[in-house]
Amino acid sequence: MASLNVRAVIVSLLMLIVLLGLWEALNQPPEASEAMTEFELLMGGADDEARVPPPSQVAVHAWDELSNPFYDAGPNDKGIGIQLAYSLMRVLTGYFAAALIAIPLGFVIGMSPLMHKALNPFIQVLRPISPLAWMPLALFIIKDSEQSAIFVIFICSIWPMLINTAFGVANVRSDWISVARTHELGALKTAFQVILPAAAPTILTGMRISIGIAWLVIVAAEMLVGGTGIGYYVWNEWNNLDLNSVIFSILMIGVVGMLLDMALGSVEQLVQYKE
Repeated sequence: MASLNVRAVIVSLLMLIVLLGLWEALNQPPEASEAMTEFELLMGGADDEARVPPPSQVAVHAWDELSNPFYDAGPNDKGIGIQLAYSLMRVLTGYFAAALIAIPLGFVIGMSPLMHKALNPFIQVLRPISPLAWMPLALFIIKDSEQSAIFVIFICSIWPMLINTAFGVANVRSDWISVARTHELGALKTAFQVILPAAAPTILTGMRISIGIAWLVIVAAEMLVGGTGIGYYVWNEWNNLDLNSVIFSILMIGVVGMLLDMALGSVEQLVQYKE
């Protein structure tokens, strides 16, 4: 297993080197022709066009940004650390608010066939609605862009947790519940001592899916509401035509998303190991 992991790391590094090399080679500015006039050179070349910056430029820019990630030079000029912190705050607030509702409600749905049949039509109608479709209504009712963005995260986070919790609870082995009844455990003790441990891996899978969706949605939500956050940062830098910042922020979105997924994945593996 260790040998396989080492080989996988080596292959990944080789692929990264090849991709970065191709990116660097394909995005070098063309050499100036001897026949170019002085005016053409001053204007950037007769046939010059906007190009994606090579990774060497992005790396230099990333070093500059990460060397002082928490600077604050005004409303439209904040460091990448501050922007990510705002986005994470919104994501985690909406995410945990969704968990407080989705997990208990999922238990109720999973344990009660009646509640499952009664609530399933509402779930099937509301679940396919794009989270961003709620943004205009949220802005109208809440009248606060910050809270509206959190509400959108709440909406997109609730469904995977709710459905996975209900599924996990409903599929707990019936003989385990029968043993709990034989020992005259109450409903709460049965839920916490029997059903919750058995359904925990499925619940955590839903939570892991939700955090990925929430992090994806917050970028789009912040592009709409503006102000602060990594989504606003991307859009603002695009308006400034700073592609180095745009690419750097995209990479940071990916890295933070990976770390969030790894954190919940570690908890999920720990629970499965204990099982």
